Amino acid sequence: MLRWPALLLCTLVLTFSTPLHAQQDAVTTSSSEAPAAAAALPESVTVSSTENIQPAEANQASTSSNQQQSAQPAPPTTFIGRWQARATKTQNEQPHWITPLVTVTPRLEQEFRTDFVHQYNPSGFAVWNYGNSKGLELIPEKHTELIFNLPPFFNRTNGESDGFGDFSFLAKERLYSRNEENGNAIVTVFLAATIPTGKNDNGSCCAVITPTLAVGKGFGQLALTSTAGGSLPVTNSQGLGHSIVWNNVAQYKLAKTGVARLFWPEVESNTTFFKGGANDGKTTTFITPGAIIGRIPLSHDTTGKPGRLGLTFGAGEQIAVTSFHTANHALVLTARIPF
Repeated sequence: MLRWPALLLCTLVLTFSTPLHAQQDAVTTSSSEAPAAAAALPESVTVSSTENIQPAEANQASTSSNQQQSAQPAPPTTFIGRWQARATKTQNEQPHWITPLVTVTPRLEQEFRTDFVHQYNPSGFAVWNYGNSKGLELIPEKHTELIFNLPPFFNRTNGESDGFGDFSFLAKERLYSRNEENGNAIVTVFLAATIPTGKNDNGSCCAVITPTLAVGKGFGQLALTSTAGGSLPVTNSQGLGHSIVWNNVAQYKLAKTGVARLFWPEVESNTTFFKGGANDGKTTTFITPGAIIGRIPLSHDTTGKPGRLGLTFGAGEQIAVTSFHTANHALVLTARIPF
């Protein structure tokens, strides 16, 4: 009789004790997994944020790279484009001074130039020189410049015949150059030649070749230039003789920025020594004060940077300081269009 109640009691105990163990296991499992989940949460957040930042940084880097590539101009493909790019590159390797009024600069230039000179001969008669043997200047190669000068036209008031003078050209070969950031100096050799194309005694009887050495050195905004050359007549050297020309120039750029950066006051010393010929043993020296304004930019690129096209002009006067001189008080006007 007692076994059945005991069996019933055991059954009830087992029935109610199983859910309690299940709840405890669940609570134990939940409480033990919660710290792991909490510890894992920052890792998941970190991984998620890293995954979100990396693509953004990659996009920014890609955008920056694309902007840099787009900022770099494409290399020129046309003949003129390559020519201009070469001229710009070689001129950036030399000092950025201005070309003097009278003295030929050792720098390589690319421009069209014309000068007008009003002077007086020893008898006091005025003579106009239109063109003054200036013309087209080109940079066909990295270290070379070629100048093709138009014959000047002489307009005389002393009764002598007017007419055109001789055709001339000049070649420059730059031997050494450093821009303002790397030494501010230059050394160049010239070879000039004239062809007797003048009419009515307004030119020479014979062709003449003139080699010249030109040097320049800058000190801040001050530029000093010196050239020395001698004439070598192709024929009739005894009749024409030889002349040694020595020019010295001091120029000063008024400012580095602003409008004043365009102003270049200068003073030149132009001396000629005559050896042989009608003026054998004589010397002529001119002092030439003047001022040049340039280069005024006439074009700009897409970024607003000044382009190659510009305008330069200036004026000065050659004053004889020696007793012997073939002309005096020469007013020199110059106009140039660099391109």
